[in-house]
Order: sequence, then C-alpha cells, then structure tokens
Amino acid sequence: MQPIFVLVHSPSVGPSTWNPVAERLTAMGHQVRVPSLLHVGAGEPPFWPRAAEAVRTGLQGVPTDHPLILVAHSNAGLFLPSVRSVLDHPVTDSVFVDAALPARTGPTPVAPPELLDFLRPMAVNGTLPRWTDWWDEADIAPMFSGPAMRRKVVAEQPRLPLAYYEQHIPVPEGWDDHPCSYLLFGPPYEDMATDAQERGWRTAHLPGAHLHQIVDPVGTARQLLELTVGEA
Repeated sequence: MQPIFVLVHSPSVGPSTWNPVAERLTAMGHQVRVPSLLHVGAGEPPFWPRAAEAVRTGLQGVPTDHPLILVAHSNAGLFLPSVRSVLDHPVTDSVFVDAALPARTGPTPVAPPELLDFLRPMAVNGTLPRWTDWWDEADIAPMFSGPAMRRKVVAEQPRLPLAYYEQHIPVPEGWDDHPCSYLLFGPPYEDMATDAQERGWRTAHLPGAHLHQIVDPVGTARQLLELTVGEA
C-alpha cells in the first residue's frame, strides 16, 4: 500500500506553501494531504495540542491501516513527535524540510531567547504581525516564485499570539523509531541539517530560500521521493 504524503505547513504561514508540491506529487501518482493549521493560534495556550489535532482532522476518511509519510516545514518540525502520538495510522517516514528539530530529550522551545527578544517589541496586545511583515523586503522577495504566489501566501497568514512562540512542545519518547530525514534549503538551517546527520538521519540539500518548495516544487517533490520511497 503506497503511503500518503502528509505535508504539514508552519503555523506561521499556511497550506499554500505546500500546495505546489502537493500538485506535483499528485501528478506523479501519489496521494497527498495538506492539513490546515491556520487556526492553531486561536484561543489560549497550550497551542501544540491543536497542531497535532489539526493534522489528525486533516486525515479524516483515510483508513487507519493506511501508512503515512509525514513532511514538516519550518517550525512545524517541532510538532511532528506530538502529531505522531495522536495518529492511529502507521508512519513509515518523517521528513523535516528546512525545519526546526525536536529536542533529543525533554520539551522543545518553539523559539530561542534571541528570537523572542526580536519578537516581543512587535507584539500589540499580545499579537504579532504576519510572519512576512517581520522581515525586510530584501529578505522576503526572493522567497516567492512570483507576485501571484506571494499575494496568496501573504493573504492567508495568521497573526499569531506571542505566546505561541513562548511555548514548549513535549517530545514523546520513541517518536523517531522509524526512518527520519532532513531536506535543507539554506541558511539559517545548516545547523539543523548537521544535527539531523549526527542523529543518523539521511540528509539532502536543495539550495534555495526558506520557501523554496513554492519556487521549485518539482525539485522538492523529487527530493521527498528520494528520501522516502527511493524514487524520483
């Protein structure tokens, strides 16, 4: 039974950051789900259970014996252990794409102290601007394949509470008892890729900016297949 690719977007952005890759994988004959985590930041903390439940909800209708390949981008990587803990489905592979990694032991902070220091002055009544508004235009513009895609990604972004980035996410023991791998796009995630390699995971490098999956969905899909099912 061919596994279903479950493409998990960062709660800082939205599902459209995975849709081009989903379309490519579908065209190649693979089943794909792109669950929405757009409402993870609603309400009071803790937020991480909502992320796990959002993925579970996005798999409604998929038989529980159907295997999955979990693919997480950016800070969605921190939620993969929790996601796996609530799923009834077997997980054959987990792939971290330019993503933050769960701590090897103990809860994982969503943001390091230096990022929190950067974010706190931006918060208004506890709510942050959209992720693309944090950065200079020179940093943001190269991430997009064109104006239409940029408008789509920017429009769907949530405005997350500062408390989302202040949370610590549990890491259930034994969550990585299956093949895990890392796909690096570029800075500042090189250290994460090195960490993944030191954990004994397969790693690959597809040079690009942080949203490179929307710039090169063909190359991204090919790398996902090579890291998991061994084809492209």
